[in-house]
Parts: sequence; C-alpha cells; structure tokens
Amino acid sequence: MARVTLQTIADRVGVSRMTVSNAFSQPDQLSGQLRERILATADELGYAGPDPAGRALARGTTGAVGVLLTDSLHEAFSDEVAARFLGAIADELAPTGFAITLLTSSERADVVPARDVAIDGALIYSCVTRSTAKDWLVRRRLPIVVVDGDSSDGMGAVNIDDRGGARAAAQHLVELGHRRIGIATRSLDGTVGVIDAATYTAEISGHPQRERMLGWTDALHAAGITPAVTVAPDNTDATARIAARQLLTGPERPTAVLCYSDLMALNVVGVANELGISVPAELSVVGFDDAAAADRASPGLTTVRQDVIAKGRAAAAALVGAISARRAGSIEPAAKFVLPTELVVRASTAPV
Repeated sequence: MARVTLQTIADRVGVSRMTVSNAFSQPDQLSGQLRERILATADELGYAGPDPAGRALARGTTGAVGVLLTDSLHEAFSDEVAARFLGAIADELAPTGFAITLLTSSERADVVPARDVAIDGALIYSCVTRSTAKDWLVRRRLPIVVVDGDSSDGMGAVNIDDRGGARAAAQHLVELGHRRIGIATRSLDGTVGVIDAATYTAEISGHPQRERMLGWTDALHAAGITPAVTVAPDNTDATARIAARQLLTGPERPTAVLCYSDLMALNVVGVANELGISVPAELSVVGFDDAAAADRASPGLTTVRQDVIAKGRAAAAALVGAISARRAGSIEPAAKFVLPTELVVRASTAPV
C-alpha cells in the first residue's frame, strides 16, 4: 500500500499541500467547510496526521511539559497528596494546550531517561538534589520550576512553609506538656531506623525533609527536648510501619510523635493500636499535609495543612510563564513562591 502524505490528500482534494497542512495545524486559516472536506479525505485515505516529532521540530515546541518525580512513578498514582498535586497541574495546563509527560529519576536501563524526552520545560517535584535526571534537565537549559525543593539561579520554585508548619506542630506538643517526643521522617539513602537529629539536619539536602526537621527541632530544642528520630526510605505503608514499630518499642517510648506525612502518622497510629498503646491517651500523633484520610481517621488526625491544589496550580502557572518568557527572549529569572501552612488540631493529640 502506497504511503499517504499531505501531497496525496492535496491532489485528491485539489488544493495545495500547505492548505492541507493548515487543516491540521492552523485550522483558523481555512473555512470550516474546506477543513471538513480535507479531514474527511484524510480519514478516507487512512492518514493519521502529521508526524508529531516532525511538527515539533518545525515549530520549535513539543506542546508538552515534564514532571520529574522520585524513582517510582507508582507513588504519583498511589499517594493521595501527589495525585492531587498532579491533578491541579493538569487543570492549570488544560487551557494552555500543554500535555503532561511524567519523568522518573530512575537510572534503570529499560527506562527512557529524562535527557531523551522531548519537552518544552519541566517541573521537578520533591526530587532529591543529587539526581542525574535533574542534572540532565538543567544541562538541557530548559525552563524549570522546582517544587518542594531547592532551586538554582534562574529556576522557578514553589515551596510551602515547611519549617513554619513543622515548628507549629512541635510547639503544639510542647504546650500539651510532652517531653518525650519522637519524629518519624524520610531518609534519602534507603535506610530504616533510629538516627541522630543533628546528623540528619547537617547531611540531608532534600528541601521538605530538611526544613521540617529544622522546624521541629526549633521548637523542641527551645524547650530543652532532644527528640528520638526514626527514618523510612519512602512514603509508603510498609516502610512507615517498620519505622513506627522501631520508635514505639524502644527503651524510652515517646508520648508523642511528629510525622513527615499523614501517611506516616496514620501508620504510627495503626502500630500503636497493635501494641495496645491508646491514641491519644498514651500517645499523641501529628501528621503533615492534611490529606482527606486525616479527617476520616479515628481519631481524627492533628496535622499541618498545605494547599496542594494551590501548589500545583502555582507550579504549572510559573512554568508556563517561564516557557513564554523564554520564547520571548527574556532573561528574567523565573518566579519563586512560598505558600503558607496551617496547624489543624484534631483528636489525635492530647495533654501528656
């Protein structure tokens, strides 16, 4: 079967090749009747449309933006907060015509690396600083907005007040009279277990992890409290339960626990129930995010609220602005935002 091209369709309809091209790429240049006739002929001949790669090369744009995540794309769909964040990005991008391409920082041989994916710009979401994928995006000189992370010169950034929110959570426990306070947070080197808070703060470079630890210890050290810290390599139920059990079965069991996320906090509550520790009578628990599950939990989870929808929309808008500025030849640095957090007190915390 002969290959169908734009010229094939042009010959059949009796118009120029450019007119056929405009029917696909610039429909406003044609009358509605002519465009319908061209598209009907293309469909009759089995023509699927111009090659996307060739069209992108001609236009100098792909019509897609990348979202670089952590090693596993699974978390983007299974983690409630990440899913809401991506949904907000999609809503903000919908009127612009940009599509979303999910990128992974995995270095497995069977995964297409971020350096090879055609995109006009990228959002780097909660990704470790020492990421090869992030380095490649930077070297490609793409417009970039970092979300929940540290940004370099010229990059945009959208963060929340992690330190302020964590400080408010810790201060809440101090004011309730707690002195034996534990922290359940994330490691970045794959470890699970109890570590030293000072070492963690000095070594870690991931923005939310470092800023939340600084916020917690701001309030705890001011009250003369040295927390017991346990870490998990990711924000999943399995590793969160391991970290929670190690924290709650130690020789100096805490009377309260501050958690990196609501998912971790709810697993601390679950392990406490298994161990016969009553929440909040014997153990107060505070999360972070204010996911929907925090309000549904029994008892309701005290947590730090971040507006994930506002964060996703701000990130997408900042990236579209950076892409537009790049096309216009602007050398102005991309926008940077810090969104507020709020402590939400529910039934999972009580006086010691």
